[in-house]
Amino acid sequence: MTIATVTLNPAIDQTITLETLRRGQVQRASSVRFDAGGKGVNVASCLGDWGLPLAATGLLGRDNAAAFEALMRAKAIEDHFIRVEGATRTNIKLVDREETTDVNLPGFTATPEALAAATGEASTLAARCDLVVVAGSLPQGAPDDHYATLLAALSKVGKPVILDASGTALAKAMAGPVMPYAIKPNAAELAELAGEDCDSLQDIARVARRLQASGIALVVVSMGAEGALFCSKAGLIRARLPAVTGGSSVGAGDAMVAGLASALVEGADLERTARLASAFAVGKLGLAGPNLPGRDIIEKLAAQASIDTP
Repeated sequence: MTIATVTLNPAIDQTITLETLRRGQVQRASSVRFDAGGKGVNVASCLGDWGLPLAATGLLGRDNAAAFEALMRAKAIEDHFIRVEGATRTNIKLVDREETTDVNLPGFTATPEALAAATGEASTLAARCDLVVVAGSLPQGAPDDHYATLLAALSKVGKPVILDASGTALAKAMAGPVMPYAIKPNAAELAELAGEDCDSLQDIARVARRLQASGIALVVVSMGAEGALFCSKAGLIRARLPAVTGGSSVGAGDAMVAGLASALVEGADLERTARLASAFAVGKLGLAGPNLPGRDIIEKLAAQASIDTP
């Protein structure tokens, strides 16, 4: 097994496509789909499409686990989720021509026993893989500093960890005793973490360098149409690709994390990492759900990415 993903707060993504979202009016949807999701699950799904051997763990509500189980069977992902009482939450995504509006519903409440079991399972998997991806929000019942606790536990195994979180969960993790190997905030999440404006590329680059110097080997900041910034001891570069139109943007950031993970396990340099992560994100834009196109399309996109130094 090459990669393990940890998702403590997965979700069923209900994506509703509308022509235009108008508040206070009856909406007529053109389509609706349901996908097993949550950031870490989306990462695992994309890595499964890429063909890497992997396992997924975390917490999963027994009441609606079937969609997740079907996804893992279909993509040859080892299922190591801890089942808990109740239902996994549903995230409603209203997609119109201009933007996506998210309505995230509550789900199960994680008990200390369930969180401890998931930490133990993640540590066991980490011992036999090359890399761990910890992604998404914390479930109800988890303390704000739980990712700091999880990073400390995983550090005993000695494998690199990509942490994709935001808000208080990320801030508490950064204040903990162990830094992750890599993080991937977007520009707004980076500004919140830093407690300062990140309105320009120069602002983002300055904060990324500071975080990298603090002990995070790789800092990646996604910037939408402006591409993504990649900062490591090897330098700082930006990668850009034209966005694919007509597809869903749901999970594009998670696909970028999957691209980071795949690049790291292949031992890629900074430029290859930037190209592959950007190609995963843009390649996913043309598809509904947490899915990638074929490897040949991803590699073509990676070759087409423009690279510059801010």
